[in-house]
Amino acid sequence: MESTKTKFIGIIPARYASTRFPGKPLVKLGDKLIIQHVYENAEKAIDDVWVATDDERIAKAVAGFGGKYVMTRDDHQSGTDRCAEAAALLSAEIQFDVVINIQGDEPFVRQEQLNALKSCFDDSETEIATLVKQIESYEVLFNTNRPKVVMDRNQNALLFSREAIPHIRDEEREKWLTRHDFFSHLGMYAYRKEVLEQITLLLPSRLELAESLEQLRWLENGYRIKVAKTSFESIGIDIPEDLTAAEKFIAKNGM
Repeated sequence: MESTKTKFIGIIPARYASTRFPGKPLVKLGDKLIIQHVYENAEKAIDDVWVATDDERIAKAVAGFGGKYVMTRDDHQSGTDRCAEAAALLSAEIQFDVVINIQGDEPFVRQEQLNALKSCFDDSETEIATLVKQIESYEVLFNTNRPKVVMDRNQNALLFSREAIPHIRDEEREKWLTRHDFFSHLGMYAYRKEVLEQITLLLPSRLELAESLEQLRWLENGYRIKVAKTSFESIGIDIPEDLTAAEKFIAKNGM
């Protein structure tokens, strides 16, 4: 399954003490825990998958369905930081080149999405990779909770913003989608091991603080983010109410 040139591992940061949805990884969705859905879907594209957690309850649940876990500190400010600590711990026992950071609240992450991320590293100069999806509705285009991205000709990200970018001058906003292809950012990342180590040492940047988007810190410090396009957009579980849409997705797709 894996490339003979690049060794990938998948790390799923998972914490129990979520402010908006405590205990989220251990909530049942269909006949499985949310964290189990994420883990098993990740395994379809990545041979070596680990859950990075600071909670014994999550670790026990992962071991219970046959998964692997690594215990991390409880003071991380982001999933990226937890992922970096897990990668550092795992590097003492296994060899890998690229870490794929898979969000623990994305139970329907697809094999195609992960393979698209992996393909970015066919280019030896790729440092960080992420996913985007073409925007098809004005609801998404003007939703500030859905970050947008513009790319250069080599599919490297130029800028991320919560606003619709680019701005279409001298055109009504309701017609923008007819004038340009816009892309939303899906928060899934892959990093070369050494780059992941480096970016966690960076201080928050001005653009990051303005937009509250972590990836802007990396761009401001000169790192390149390769973009892969996907036609799939999974359902994330941010709050308890999101479970309803997820249950409907399971029922519709016979999962």
